[in-house]
Amino acid sequence: MKRTSRAEISIIMGVYNPRRERLLKALDSIIGQTYPNWELLLYDDGSDPAPAKCIRTAAERDCRIVYIRSNGNQGLAYALNGCLRRAVGRYIARMDDDDIATFDRLEKQYAFLNAHPRFQWVGSNAELIDADGVWGYQKMPEFPVRKDFLYNSPYIHPSVMFRREVLIENGGYSLDPQDRQGEDYELFMRLHRNGCRGYNLQEPLLQYWEDYTSHRKRTYRRRIREMGLRYRGFKELGILNKTTLPYVLKPLLVGAVPAPVHHYIRRQLKGNRRNR
Repeated sequence: MKRTSRAEISIIMGVYNPRRERLLKALDSIIGQTYPNWELLLYDDGSDPAPAKCIRTAAERDCRIVYIRSNGNQGLAYALNGCLRRAVGRYIARMDDDDIATFDRLEKQYAFLNAHPRFQWVGSNAELIDADGVWGYQKMPEFPVRKDFLYNSPYIHPSVMFRREVLIENGGYSLDPQDRQGEDYELFMRLHRNGCRGYNLQEPLLQYWEDYTSHRKRTYRRRIREMGLRYRGFKELGILNKTTLPYVLKPLLVGAVPAPVHHYIRRQLKGNRRNR
């Protein structure tokens, strides 16, 4: 595929020591898109030598993939802001190295944003996958409002396509250490606070990786940071009160549940067919 002079959609992906097989599947799901006028900014955030070589080789799979390398690991927000500075597209789509986009994801989201100027970004529902394939379904609110931020972010970050200007005008991703590993949650709360609005297409345009280890990655320190993020975000959104305080404590409460129990509960809740 010959690269066009100026892509309409810039896909931004920050990676750090990714699994080779998952990365290749993620990239192939973009290369196979029905909408062709895109670029993918693949930002290696200081990976170790072996995975770094894999990332560089993977970037050669298509001339529309732009390889970027950082000398050290700075975190996802730093990587995504670096991608934004290099991006040329009118639209910015997120993608993670272990997720898989449906073949028509870009086409459908591009068409939606062109037809609905009142929304600044669009996400979607997702199928949940692990090494054994699809095991569940994540349905998101169609028109998220402020109260939808109480339980979790009402947008699946790697499913979202933004209008470029909404990210630029609102300062991109936060580099505040307090927001580390919660940069997407912080961003969406900040955008809502600033009067911007998003929409979720009610179909799965992404297969989102979530396995047993996903719960275990949330360390105690990370949960404490998320509590602080929730407190600040809820307060700025005007939804912090006595009845919503338990949602501030949610990360700590969930962390008290043993990983096997939490994983079992998740599969019971999300494993039903599209939660119908």
